[in-house]
Amino acid sequence: MEILSYWWVLLPLLAIIFYKQILRVLFGMIIIPENRIGLVTKKFVLFGKERSLPDGKIIALNGEAGFQADTLAPGFLGWGYWVWQYKIDLAAFTDIPKGKIGMVSAKDGKILEVGFILARHVESDNYQNARAFLNNNGSRGKQVGYLNNGVYRINSLLFDVFLADITTIEDGTIGIITTLDGTPLTTGSIAGSEISGHNNFQDFDKFLENGGQRGLQIQVIQAGSYTLSPWAIQIEKRPMTEIPIGTAGVVISYVGGDGKDVTGDGFKHGNIVEKGNKGVWLQTLDPGKYAINTYTQRIEIVPTTNLVLNWANARSESHNLDKNLSTITVRSKDGFPFNLDVSQIIHIPSVEAPKVIARFGSMQNLVSQVLEPTIGNYFRNSAQDSDVIAFLSTRQERQNAAKVEITKVLDEYNVKAVDTLIGDIVPPESLMKTLTDRKIAQEEEITFETQTKAQDQKKMLETAKALADIQPKMVAAQQQVEISQREAEAAVKQSEGEAKSVEIKAAANAKATKVNAEADAAKIQMMGAAEAGKIEAIGKANAESYKGQVTAMGAENFGKLKVIEEIGKNGVKIIPEILINGGQGGGSGVDSLIGIELMKYIQDKKEVEKVTPTAKK
Repeated sequence: MEILSYWWVLLPLLAIIFYKQILRVLFGMIIIPENRIGLVTKKFVLFGKERSLPDGKIIALNGEAGFQADTLAPGFLGWGYWVWQYKIDLAAFTDIPKGKIGMVSAKDGKILEVGFILARHVESDNYQNARAFLNNNGSRGKQVGYLNNGVYRINSLLFDVFLADITTIEDGTIGIITTLDGTPLTTGSIAGSEISGHNNFQDFDKFLENGGQRGLQIQVIQAGSYTLSPWAIQIEKRPMTEIPIGTAGVVISYVGGDGKDVTGDGFKHGNIVEKGNKGVWLQTLDPGKYAINTYTQRIEIVPTTNLVLNWANARSESHNLDKNLSTITVRSKDGFPFNLDVSQIIHIPSVEAPKVIARFGSMQNLVSQVLEPTIGNYFRNSAQDSDVIAFLSTRQERQNAAKVEITKVLDEYNVKAVDTLIGDIVPPESLMKTLTDRKIAQEEEITFETQTKAQDQKKMLETAKALADIQPKMVAAQQQVEISQREAEAAVKQSEGEAKSVEIKAAANAKATKVNAEADAAKIQMMGAAEAGKIEAIGKANAESYKGQVTAMGAENFGKLKVIEEIGKNGVKIIPEILINGGQGGGSGVDSLIGIELMKYIQDKKEVEKVTPTAKK
C-alpha cells in the first residue's frame, strides 16, 4: 500500500521518456534530430479550396492533402503538426560515397517532351529543394543532372536516388561515346557533330543545350576518371590505335565534309582529301599512339620498309599479308608440272601509301588483287617456254627477268618492286628420280675413275716397293750381265782372231774352207749372244761347204766320197747294217750308207743342243 501511495512519482519519469510523443499529442510540437530530415504527409484538409491535389500531381505545394514538397530540417522545432492531421517520417540523409554518383529520378513534375528520355536541368539546389524544382518546371522522370560525392537532404517523397560508378578510362585506352538522348542524327550521318562546352560529356545538359545529337559521337574521351551519367551515356573502351615503327597510318574517315580531291586528273582510282574531310586523307599518321574513334575512322597500316611476301606453303612473314599465298604450281613446255617457291620484296613510300589505299582499300586487297595474280601468272607463262631441266639450269637468268617484268607492272600501282627471288624448285618425282639416277651414275663413274687411279697409284707403289726390295739382286744381276758381256766380247774377239787365222789358212782351199771359217767365227760369235744361233750358223756353214763340194765334184760322187770318209774315219762295220737295211728297203748299199750317216748327223745335232744351255749359263 505504501508503494501505491507514491504513484505520482512515475508521472515525471514517463513524461521524460515520452516527452516527444506527449508534446506532439498535446501541442502538435515536432522535433527533428540533427541526422535526420522530416518528410511531411498531410492527411486531410478541413477547410479551403486546396483540399486535394490537382490531377496528375503527387506533391503538394500549397498545403493540399498529400506528400508535402517541403521537408523539416534537422533540429526543427515547430508547432501545429497535430498527430491526427500530419504524418512525420524521419529519413536519413542521402549519402553519395566516394567513387559513386547519384542518379536522380523525379516522381512529379511536368511531362517530358516527346522524343526525349532525360529531364533537363532546373535550379533546385542539387535536388534538395523540391519546391524550387517543381516551381521551375522540373520534369518528372530521369534527370539529366546527378549528385556528386557528398551528403544531401533529398525529399525521397519526390526523388529517387540510384548509385552509379564513376567512369574510369585506363591508360592506353579510349572511351567511344554513344549518347542516349539529343536530337536525331541528320540523314547520311553515322555520328553526331562535334559539340563543345560539355566537359567531356560530364555536363550533359550543356551538350543538349548546344544541339547535341543522340547516337555515336565523333569525340572520344581519353584516360582519366569521369562523372558520366549512365542514363545519358554509353561508353565502350577500346585500345588506342598504334602505328608501329616502319609503317604509316592511312586515315579513312567516314565523317566530315565533302572535301576536294587533291590528286589531280592523273589519279582516277578514288578521291584523296585533306585532313578533316570524308575520304582518304592525304596526310598519313607517323609511328605512335592515337586516340582514334574506330567507328568513324579506319586506320590502314601500310609498311614503309621493305616488305617480303612468300609464295610458299611452309613459310609466312609476321605481317601475315602472305598467309593466303601458297607455292606456285607451273607446267613446263614438255608437260611436266612442278612447284616453285617465290619471294617478292616490295616497298611503298609513305607519300604513296594514300594512293595505294585509295586504289585497293587495304594492303590485303593489294596482295590478293595485284601481287598474287601478277607473280603467279608470270611464272606460269615463263615455265611454258622451257623444259624442266632448262628451267633449273637457267634459274638466275629467269629470276633477273622476273624482277624486270614485275617492276614494270607494280610501278603502275604506286608500288616499288625491290627484288624477285626464286626459292625451292621441286620437279616431278619421276623426273627427279631420272635426274638423280643420272647424277648417281655420273658420280659412280667419277668414283670408279678415282678408285682406278688409286689402284694404279697403289700398283705403282707396290711396284716401287718390290723394285726397292730386289734392288740389290738387280744390281748384282746387272753386274753379272756386264761381266758376261765382257766375257762374251772377249770370246768374240778371240773367236774373231781365230776365225781370221782359219780364214787365212783356208784361203788356198776351196770356198768350203772359207765357209767353215766363217761358220766357226759365227759360231764363236753366237756363243756370246745365244747358243741356238750358233747351231744355225754351223748348219749354214756346212750346207755351204757341201754345196761347194757338190758343185765341184757332182752330187753323186760327193755322196760316195763322204760315205767312204766316214767309214774310214770311224772304222764302222757296214755289212750288218747294209744287209739289214737292204733287206728292209730293197735299195743299193750306197743309199744305206747315206741313211746311216744321216742318223749319225742327227745324233750329233742332239748332242750339240744338249751342250748349248751349259754354254748360255
